[in-house]
Amino acid sequence: MARLELSGNAITLLERRYLRKDDKRRVIERPEDLFLRVASNIASAEMMYSEPDLVERHLKRSGLAFWNLCRNSEFASLMRKDPVVKQMTKDFYELMTSLDFLPNSPCLYNAGQTFQQLAACFVIPIEDSMHSIFQGIYHTALIHQSGGGTGFNFSRLRPYGSLVKATMGEASGPVNFMQIYDAATEQIKQGGRRQGANMGILSVHHPDIIRFITAKSDSTLLKNFNISVAATDSFMKAVRNDWAYPLIHPRDGRVVERPRARKIFKLICQMAWQYADPGMVFIDTINKHNPTPKLGAIESTNPCGEMPLLPYEACNLGSINLAHMVKDGTVDWEKLQRTAHLAIRFLDNMIDMCNYPLPEIAKAVLGNRKIGLGVMGFAEMLYQLGLSYASAEARELGGTVMKFINTHAKMASVELAKVRGVFSNFKGSVYDTGRREDRLRNATRTTISPTGSISVIAGCSSGIEPLFALAYTKTMLSDNHVIEYNKHFKVALKKEGLYSAEILEKVAKRGTVGNVGGVPESLRRVFVTATEVSPEDHIKMQAAFQDHIDNGVSKTVNLPRDATIKDVENVFLLAWELGCKGTTVYRYGSLDDQVQTMGIAKR
Repeated sequence: MARLELSGNAITLLERRYLRKDDKRRVIERPEDLFLRVASNIASAEMMYSEPDLVERHLKRSGLAFWNLCRNSEFASLMRKDPVVKQMTKDFYELMTSLDFLPNSPCLYNAGQTFQQLAACFVIPIEDSMHSIFQGIYHTALIHQSGGGTGFNFSRLRPYGSLVKATMGEASGPVNFMQIYDAATEQIKQGGRRQGANMGILSVHHPDIIRFITAKSDSTLLKNFNISVAATDSFMKAVRNDWAYPLIHPRDGRVVERPRARKIFKLICQMAWQYADPGMVFIDTINKHNPTPKLGAIESTNPCGEMPLLPYEACNLGSINLAHMVKDGTVDWEKLQRTAHLAIRFLDNMIDMCNYPLPEIAKAVLGNRKIGLGVMGFAEMLYQLGLSYASAEARELGGTVMKFINTHAKMASVELAKVRGVFSNFKGSVYDTGRREDRLRNATRTTISPTGSISVIAGCSSGIEPLFALAYTKTMLSDNHVIEYNKHFKVALKKEGLYSAEILEKVAKRGTVGNVGGVPESLRRVFVTATEVSPEDHIKMQAAFQDHIDNGVSKTVNLPRDATIKDVENVFLLAWELGCKGTTVYRYGSLDDQVQTMGIAKR
């Protein structure tokens, strides 16, 4: 069995948010117990395929869903004896306790618990009716209560001030209804563990687009929303050529105004520069890669933007720790391959073990079986290989690594399909080619999620982001401040014979090594941090990964405090031109309550 080695910050986070507690809020579970609980629960799905007739008999007799049947003592006893379940429990446990891979947080919270809701993100459709709008709030409450996040596209709602014939009154418009969703979210903690997260999207062609773009200029509004403008290719081309473009009434298709695209785009960039919102999603790029176009267009994403989903779809996510995929100064391709194959099996099992909050969600998820295998610890991989995040070599490595993972994720899904069958909506999908190598279990398989909490547990950098700082203050759970130091930087200093309390103190005060005397150029070049990477290099790295990912990439372009609005314009334009599905920017210090602070924060 793998030995579990956790940092103090990881243990603190686990105790406060993940480990089981009794009715007096006392921790009654060790980290090892958590991973065994999750591993055994997720491995239970193997019975559906190793003993399908036995499972079917028990399902018919009990009338239970499979995840609930697993709680039955008689059936649980049979499962524990099943050799496949036993082996996969061992494999999944070692996969997680080695910190080579971790699933999304709801799986760690809820597997083997009362909720048994394992998915990270959901998309709820919003139609232009009071019934749909307020039903959406109820559905959101159920999802947030179980630990999930939600995405919405509000573009079908009629604009502010439009006539409502039923009452002869005026429509409230998307932004006002978003505030109702925001207020509801404020009252619901995700499973009592974290604040609910939402993504609100509005088409750039909606007549209320300016109200939407400027909505978060009031810091008291939409505090539980990320917002993104859904930009079409036609709009982006109009920006580039300084053309007018149409604002279209969603009820009847009338063109109500033709503003200059560049004017709207500059407003988007100004707000993003000042308030870190809105981001942009390139909706036409997303739908070019929609694997099931016959089911309809994709209109929204999850809260961090990396999972474009159809209405009522949800997604199970997990990430490989690339910091653990380096051996003797090179990428350990053999280990990476093994990890990717086992992780895909884990994520496919999560689909079967999940208690979905709504029947519409269960139907959509089981129809397409979308999963999202991603990575974390990429910055540490580069540090170990002596590559600067801002270099062409690093981008080439990123693309090569993601292509390798994507290839093996597809191979693993094909192997699962041979035993378990293709996803239900396979016929008519882009994979319905007649070729055996396209017969897949999962409509999508890879994504890059932000890994905010699980990267703390794993002790590595988040997603594909450069390290925020070599020493920084991180705020967790709103009232807990922890200091993080990068262990690879310490190792490099020792290797160069430069390790000293004096240098560490200087780096701690700044958060970076860029201007610290006595540190050679070779180390300053490799150990760059997020705000030391140019905006263009951030986007080029995102694009290098996006080229080999089924879904999207959660990526924040961290800008220094003195970045300009023009820098933001360049980021969004380059992201669209390079085929990214969306991106966000964050200018250091633009928000009072930012999660990470470079150096040692004053408190």
